Amino acid sequence: QVQLVESGGGLVQPGGSLRLSCAASGRALDAYDIGWFRQAPGKEREGVSCITGTHDTTYYADSVTGRFTTSRDNSKTEVYLQMNNLKPEDTAVYYCTSDCAHALGVIYVSNSYDTWGQGTQVTVSS
Repeated sequence: QVQLVESGGGLVQPGGSLRLSCAASGRALDAYDIGWFRQAPGKEREGVSCITGTHDTTYYADSVTGRFTTSRDNSKTEVYLQMNNLKPEDTAVYYCTSDCAHALGVIYVSNSYDTWGQGTQVTVSS
């Protein structure tokens, strides 16, 4: 596990776009499976996306497929979550993790993962 810092959140109107960034103080992240998770008030944490460290294979939750894209920068020190056509139900605090997996359509992180960052708030509202 590595401590990550999220940034890029903000207030956007429905249909708008935001790009979130995940970094670890210049440390290369290409060896890690990087996940994005979100948690809205009063709701369970939800896995959003996962990009693998081996082949940069990407996985997405059904709720964001076709709208969100995760990718790495060329220096492999940042991972992005490009969010397009945002909806009010996308409002949440978004976190990135240095661990993720995908099974049966669900993005998840291991129960032992304990290096959650502060997250970045995304608010979609008119």
